[in-house]
Formats: sequence, C-alpha cells, structure tokens
Amino acid sequence: MKSPLTEENKIYPDTISKIKSLRKKEISAEDLAQGIFDGNKAMLAKAITLLESTKPTHFDTANTIIEKCLTRPNKSIRLGITGVPGVGKSSFIETLGKTLTEQGNKVAVLAVDPSSSLSKGSILGDKTRMETLAKDPNAFIRPSPSGTSLGGVARKTRESIILCEAAGYNVILVETVGVGQSEIAVHSMVDFFLLLKLSGAGDELQGIKRGIMEMADAIAINKADGSNLEHAKLAVTEFSRALHLYPPKANGWTPKVMMCSATENTGIFEIWKTVQNFVEHTNKNDFFEKNRKLQNKNWFFQTVDEYIKQFFHQKQTFKKEQTKLLTAIEEHKISPFYAAKILLDKITKEL
Repeated sequence: MKSPLTEENKIYPDTISKIKSLRKKEISAEDLAQGIFDGNKAMLAKAITLLESTKPTHFDTANTIIEKCLTRPNKSIRLGITGVPGVGKSSFIETLGKTLTEQGNKVAVLAVDPSSSLSKGSILGDKTRMETLAKDPNAFIRPSPSGTSLGGVARKTRESIILCEAAGYNVILVETVGVGQSEIAVHSMVDFFLLLKLSGAGDELQGIKRGIMEMADAIAINKADGSNLEHAKLAVTEFSRALHLYPPKANGWTPKVMMCSATENTGIFEIWKTVQNFVEHTNKNDFFEKNRKLQNKNWFFQTVDEYIKQFFHQKQTFKKEQTKLLTAIEEHKISPFYAAKILLDKITKEL
C-alpha cells in the first residue's frame, strides 16, 4: 500500500526518495567517517546508531569509525549537566546552546533519556523540548536511552562524544537523567561538571551531600526569576557555605555557586564564562590534559568489564548452569552469593 500523497511529499519528493535509499543502502565505515568529518549530521546520527547497536555485525564497523575519529585533533569542552527531574535541564541547555551558537560555536547535545525498567522503552523527547536549538544548523541533538547503565549515562556516550568532536563540534553538552549517588558516572567523561539546583523546594538540604557536591565544579540555582528570585539568593548563600566544608579539589579549582533563569536568559553567559575560566585554570596547571588521559584509562577498564560480562552471557555453558543455579536459589537450596561463585568457577575452568 502506497503512502498518502501529503503536502510534504508533493514539495520534497526527491528528498524523501534520497532518504529512503540512504536507509536501505549499507554505508561503509570509511564513508561514514568521511561524512562525519564533513559535518554531515545524517552520517553522524547513523554512526551513533551503529555504536548503540548490540548486533555483533555492527561492532567492527563502529570500532573502525571510532579509530578514524580518534585521529582527528580537537579542542572541545565537554560539559556535564545534571540535576533532579524538573529542575529545567532541557530549558537550560537550549538557552545555553543558543547562546553558544550565536558566538560561533558548534554545539552537540547528548541527552540521555530514562529507560523504563518494565518496557525498556524511552520517550526520547529532547528534540521536542529543545525545539529552537534543534533547528539551529550549528547544533546537533542526540537523545539516547539510558538502558541499564549506571547513573543514566548511555552505554555509548563516550564514543558518541568522540564522533561529535570529529564532526567539528567544539562544545559537547551531556545531559543526564537525574541526580543521586550513581549520577556521578557522568563525571568520568566530561571536563566540567555542572549541578543544577532549585530553590524553595527543599532542594537546598537535599543538595548538601558529599557524593554529588564534591564532584560539582559549579552549582547553578535555576529558575531564579519572579517571586522565586529571593529564594534563589538564599540558596546561593546556603550552597556557598556548604562548599566550604569540603576539601580542596585536586585541580586547585574553587567551585562557584550562581543563579540563572533559562526562561529569562539571565546568568547563562556568566555560567559559560565560569566554564571558560575553569578550562583556562586547568590548562595552566596541566590538570585538563591529565584528567582526559585518566578518563581514557577508566574508559578502558570499564569497557573490559563490559566485554567480560558479554562474553560470559554468550556462552551456552553459562546459560545452562545459570538456569540450574537460579532454580536452586528459588528453592532456597543455595545462597545467591555462593551460586555466583560456583558459576564463575565452572566457567573459568573451561577457559
């Protein structure tokens, strides 16, 4: 059955046919890499889709693309943005993104959407929430499902960062699902970690916790406008006092506390200026490059852990033995901890 002849089809028949043919055609790793280097958003999106694929046939292609992109020099700034749901992360990112593109920057937004633990699905609505930025020719927005990864950071976010940098995006914004002890996973892949907070909602007390506060390079009290402005000023004072309780950072940077309003576009430029000051500071004391190298090492170890897990789960022996042990656990014949040791011992003996 043919699709109805819509007004869009009448105006852009050639474009639609090209898109359909592009979807059907299997594009080589070399062509995808070249497309990325040329700044082709469609090629970049397709390459990221390959990275996120769990099909074994896509692994080699994705790896070839990553290796080619790693050879491209870049001077990007990777900025992680986190905060509780409802703090206004998407609105903040859109306003910040527009501010940056107006200054001549190319901005890539890697927004991680929460996945349902039941259906495994995600809404992936960041392009809808950032409608204005999505239309900007100097911006690229890629929503990805968080899956089961720690802290809501998509499994392939690190690789996506490399691809975006190779495509010429000099500012990479990584938006995470929410905030909590596990959310600090994003800290391992960015240069600057921004924590968005609310005022007047009990958020001040919730924020004064070691885990997330110690990681933050800056705290921004968002929605500091209208009747909430005075509450925001008080929140700035509270968080500033809290930060003095923590030991100095290894990079010698003193975290800042600021106010902003994404809807009124106030305080956004000052936050970006703080990010630039941070980069200048860490470049002077060589921490910036040292941190990037340390992140690459951590990336290696985490990937090894992931591959080992995949390797075990793909072995038929693992699956059969696992089924037996699960039955024993359900019948309370063995503890889950001892069952895990038995399974690991059995598989390692066969290697």
